[in-house]
Amino acid sequence: MAAEDRLDLPMVGERQSLREQVAHALRAALITGEMRPGVVYSAPVLAAQFGVSATPVREAMLDLAKEGLVEAVRNKGFRVTELSDRDLDELTEIRQLIEVPTVVRLAGGAREAEFERLRPVAEEIVAAAERGDLLAYVDADLRFHVELLTLAGNVHLVEVVRDLRNRARLYGLSQLRERDVLGDSAREHLALLDALKSGDRQAVQRLMTEHIGHVRGIWAEH
Repeated sequence: MAAEDRLDLPMVGERQSLREQVAHALRAALITGEMRPGVVYSAPVLAAQFGVSATPVREAMLDLAKEGLVEAVRNKGFRVTELSDRDLDELTEIRQLIEVPTVVRLAGGAREAEFERLRPVAEEIVAAAERGDLLAYVDADLRFHVELLTLAGNVHLVEVVRDLRNRARLYGLSQLRERDVLGDSAREHLALLDALKSGDRQAVQRLMTEHIGHVRGIWAEH
């Protein structure tokens, strides 16, 4: 296999099923743009990189196909689905409509301890950004936002946002890393926690709106 054909994929272990672990790793690679739109990926080739058999990889890819992230190509493998600028704009709009007011409503009250429990995850995002680890960044970023939204108590809302984030895919993260500004985006999570703890709803609204808009700006520049 040529060096340029290899993906920066993590090895998998035994804590979860191989299918779940492979799906998680592939989803992360899709979100960061490590796996590119329009490219067909072979399950046996990916399996060799993971160090597992082809079966859990095929099963994981079928799971991703159900989410609309890839499509099966007969006798060849799976192709990463492409997103247009309109798709990305619409996904961003939906995220802003759902996430901004939901997070604003969390500000203040008696949630200081709950917000503080998210600080290690926010710091994980910053640490991943500082070492340029995009997969770790995406993993921690998703956990942060999902756990924050979970505080609103609406399980269906959380699943909708998780799906939106997975579908959107942060293609531009590598460009942020190259421009050495990924850390700035990462530190927005810490600022958001501070605003939530202080009960400053205007600051929370501004930070959330800018954070989601920042992500769309990343896509637009890619």
